[in-house]
Amino acid sequence: MRFSVTDPKRTFANREGIGMTSQRTRQRLVDTLVELGVQDASVLEVMRLTPRHLFLDEALAHRAYEDKSLPIGHNQTLSRPYTVARMSELLLASCSAKKVLEIGTGSGYQTCILAQLVPRLFTMERIEPLLKRAKHRLQQMDIHNVVYQHGDGYEGWPAREPFDGILVTAAPSQVPKALQWQLAEGGCMIIPVGDDEQYLLKITRSGNHFSKQKVEAANFVPLVNGLI
Repeated sequence: MRFSVTDPKRTFANREGIGMTSQRTRQRLVDTLVELGVQDASVLEVMRLTPRHLFLDEALAHRAYEDKSLPIGHNQTLSRPYTVARMSELLLASCSAKKVLEIGTGSGYQTCILAQLVPRLFTMERIEPLLKRAKHRLQQMDIHNVVYQHGDGYEGWPAREPFDGILVTAAPSQVPKALQWQLAEGGCMIIPVGDDEQYLLKITRSGNHFSKQKVEAANFVPLVNGLI
């Protein structure tokens, strides 16, 4: 594993779950991710060890290890595990990822995965109740290398720039220019883009030039301006 702020086996030992949330069930999910093409061993291990059911309401916990997106309230969703793993893998393969900005904390699940893979993580969420819940949840899980901000993802976090990597968990119609300029030299951004038809985009900075590469089709909630 490239980096781990904690020992996941110790941190999550009392959160392994039973039945549909057990380690065996999680391993089946990881097997599915491998079949879908996820290759990074550190990402797969963190996905296996992280208790996704803790990021859902109890009524949905039994579905936590299906490869599906699930509702978390406020018209937002918990991304399907493949999407979380794939975006994390792309980010790690494309830049040094020592200092990363996440746009869209949501439930905190993607945040939790990234926090076990990178040394410094900054995360922004426009919906304050979601942010507070995610922060509390991650602190209970002994995740302490994350800085939280209630803010507008379109604007990024200028006070904390530059970032080696930026990962965006909702889809704008077009790439926000403010986010591009907050990348460090050689940094990369993984972002879904589009309205009716979305695709995952990898953007890499070289000086004042930003190269863009379409990766694959995507399906995300829209990135929205303004705070709640």
